[in-house]
Amino acid sequence: MISQYRLPPSIQNLIDELSKLPGIGPKTAARLTFHLLRAPEIRSNQLASALTDIKLKTRFCRICFNITEEDPCPLCSANGRDHGSICVVSDPLDIVALERTGDFKGLYHVLHGEISPINGVGPEHLKIEALHARVQATPPHEVILATNPTMEGETTALYLAKLLQPCGARITRIARGLPVGGDLEYADEVTLSSALSNRRDFS
Repeated sequence: MISQYRLPPSIQNLIDELSKLPGIGPKTAARLTFHLLRAPEIRSNQLASALTDIKLKTRFCRICFNITEEDPCPLCSANGRDHGSICVVSDPLDIVALERTGDFKGLYHVLHGEISPINGVGPEHLKIEALHARVQATPPHEVILATNPTMEGETTALYLAKLLQPCGARITRIARGLPVGGDLEYADEVTLSSALSNRRDFS
């Protein structure tokens, strides 16, 4: 006889919602749910508060489109940064990875994705027009293309190089210190530092 037992709806609902997160399968979601169930109530309240805050308090920086609670973000408003150098990245987590190296002292621009025709992502879906307008308004001396070393990342870099070259800035691409097919956010500091130091002119 097949058991008709079902988890309480509130528990099953949390498992279902956690399962929608990247890298979280049903079994992991169930373990997390029962961990929270056994944990003190304050821990669940803190998690709920953090989830609410991330939507209520964060926004895009109007200059670089990084995720921030201040506008402009702390990097764009910092006096000690080189405002003549812009590093273009695909996602906000890439900034975290590059900042860990301590080697880059310029500003950033976050595209929020990469061109991928097969997935229906074109230049108009990214923060490319904003980058173009930014470079035209205040031409930097260098634009570093730090998109991922994947087919989508290379396609995006080629598109940006062609778009930005008429603006007169030096266009460089981070060196091949990164593994092809990898993401910046998973690279170690030494690899990223080498990639930044050995960047080359885009041709």
